[in-house]
Amino acid sequence: MDIVIDFDGTVVTHEFPKVGRDIGADKVLKELVAAGHNLILFTMRSDVTEPYSKSPEIVTKSGNYLTDAIKWFEEREIPLYGVQKNPTQHTWTTSPKAYGQIIIDDAALGCPLVYDCQQVERPYVDWEAVRVHLQMAGCLPV
Repeated sequence: MDIVIDFDGTVVTHEFPKVGRDIGADKVLKELVAAGHNLILFTMRSDVTEPYSKSPEIVTKSGNYLTDAIKWFEEREIPLYGVQKNPTQHTWTTSPKAYGQIIIDDAALGCPLVYDCQQVERPYVDWEAVRVHLQMAGCLPV
């Protein structure tokens, strides 16, 4: 199965432009790979040299933000099947949306989240609950 995964708030806490703190994703992601699934990183992060925005919410500092996310996976020896796209979908579509049978994203309606207002402002994915969902769906052994 191809599984599309967001980064900030999903794999780590929201701390962009820095890489956020560990929230337990690495254990479950390694289990998914060991079970034969493909992980596709699909994030708003990009490597930018001259960002510009009038919005105060947008970080306008140059950086290798996508590379930082990819390094997070490499440092934990979690292989990525694709980055920003499914590497096989060009054979059957020109859509820019990464294709996967499952999408794990903190912005997805129904995704189990942790609300820890004393530690971080924004909620992040509850990976223990995600593991249970994946086990119930037959994607991971019980």
